[in-house]
Amino acid sequence: MPILTMPSINFRILKRRVKTTQKIFLMQQMRIMARAGVPLTTTIRTLQAQTGSRRLKTILTNVADKIEKGQTLSQALLPYISDFGELMINMIAAGEASGRLEEVFGQIYLQMKKDHEIISRVRGALMYPAIVVLAMIGIGIGMIVFVIPKLTDIFKESNVALPLPTVILISVSDFIVNNGLLVGIGTVAIISAFIWTIHRPKGKYVWHWFLLRLPIVGSIIQEINLARFARTTSSFLKTDIPIVKTLTTTAHVLSNVHYQNALLAASERIVKGVTLKEALEPYPNLFNPTIMQMIAVGEQSGSLDDILAEAAEFYETEVSQTMTTLPSLLEPVLMVILGIGVGGMAVAIMMPLYTLTQAF
Repeated sequence: MPILTMPSINFRILKRRVKTTQKIFLMQQMRIMARAGVPLTTTIRTLQAQTGSRRLKTILTNVADKIEKGQTLSQALLPYISDFGELMINMIAAGEASGRLEEVFGQIYLQMKKDHEIISRVRGALMYPAIVVLAMIGIGIGMIVFVIPKLTDIFKESNVALPLPTVILISVSDFIVNNGLLVGIGTVAIISAFIWTIHRPKGKYVWHWFLLRLPIVGSIIQEINLARFARTTSSFLKTDIPIVKTLTTTAHVLSNVHYQNALLAASERIVKGVTLKEALEPYPNLFNPTIMQMIAVGEQSGSLDDILAEAAEFYETEVSQTMTTLPSLLEPVLMVILGIGVGGMAVAIMMPLYTLTQAF
């Protein structure tokens, strides 16, 4: 069965990509129309007429033209691998080779739909903490830039003795107010350097290692990567793609570099004749006993694809439940941090004010 790979020539890549929701709808409609026996080119031209996306409309027009000239769907999609991904195109190629294109459309649809749901739940769960953190930063900046300087003038006129917390707060406020441009440039430089570092191979390796070991965060990352691993591997195996190619392609779907490296190393071990379970055993911190036991059962029963599909459902449910409870878990922590920050500044301000009122 042919497995398509990235062509060596360079294709023109537009900045605007096809949205995930558009690709999900596309696969859903292609599955429905394939089941109804509608010819592939008719399906694509119908979807091209319906879509409101200029990018997708152009792609579908070109794909339909190429199919009419004798290319397969996977070959016609290959120039747009940056939009659809190697995973989707390889699965379509496998479906064409096996004559199960309708089934493959359904598997791709389910794969992308589940993955999109996970991402949406994570974003939704993080929205509240992000708003609280931004509010904390805004309150802190507002007090330091606007409130503290006015109170500083009052303290200087009254000649009241200032406690150490107040002196520190005033010093910080003076530095930020008098060096606003420098502070702004420095902050942007630090953030930019951090982002640049975690996108370098070594920096990404350390950052992803750190995230995996954070309480709560590490568990969420593990569940998301295991869900993606199980769902993607199951989809590939159902289309008869070899396990080695399955793992190397699945590795690029996972978001954590340690999971990526583990799957790439596992694919090399499988070439030497070991089972998938044996190939993943060196990574107990990444692949927990639950997934390992399910893999073992799947390999012994010859139904690894079905078992991994069930594992994907399990971990997707775990992620969903975790995301539902995450805001309530983070709320008390954020409130404590907010209380310490704002309360600390309030105390530093009130101490000299109290002394000043006592003098009168």
